[in-house]
Amino acid sequence: MVQGMTTALGLALLCALAACTQTPPATTTAQQQEPPPSLPEDVQRLASQPPVQPNAARLDHSGRKQVGRASYYAQRFAHRKMANGERLDPESNVIASKTLPIGTTVRVTNQANGKSAVVTVADRGPYVKGRVVDLTPKVADELDLKQVGVAPVVVAPIAVPQANGGVKLGAGAADASPAEVEKATQDTKAAAR
Repeated sequence: MVQGMTTALGLALLCALAACTQTPPATTTAQQQEPPPSLPEDVQRLASQPPVQPNAARLDHSGRKQVGRASYYAQRFAHRKMANGERLDPESNVIASKTLPIGTTVRVTNQANGKSAVVTVADRGPYVKGRVVDLTPKVADELDLKQVGVAPVVVAPIAVPQANGGVKLGAGAADASPAEVEKATQDTKAAAR
């Protein structure tokens, strides 16, 4: 017992001499999250620009936010083939866009209530003037859009496939966590193949 006390006293003295301090226990509260790493300058620039109404005449690889109205797929479209070659699953997190490349990962935010969802562009459409995206019924539920049918949205690309096979971070990456950016990049790479 004396030897144990001597060892403990010796360690305490050594720690005091070395100016050791006790580290407080790590907390996992949402308020003390690690700050995100600095974003590339082009992502910061894209995030600071106002949203645009998309030009349906061409694909938009820029990563800039888009604004318009969203609707959702009617039940009759369930299990039909989409532009990416897969069948539409009403319970999936996919959308249709006329201007964003297939495979783009975006955050769609309902401007009426602030609710948002991260989804992947898998189809073309909608073909109604003023609408920028069609959502699956599942995503429409998440955004509380089904009751009204159509709502104003902001579509913020997080990861956009490029013509050269690469992936570019978009304006939505500025509001995403590092884990969301990593997942979006991987999902976009996989979907764009």
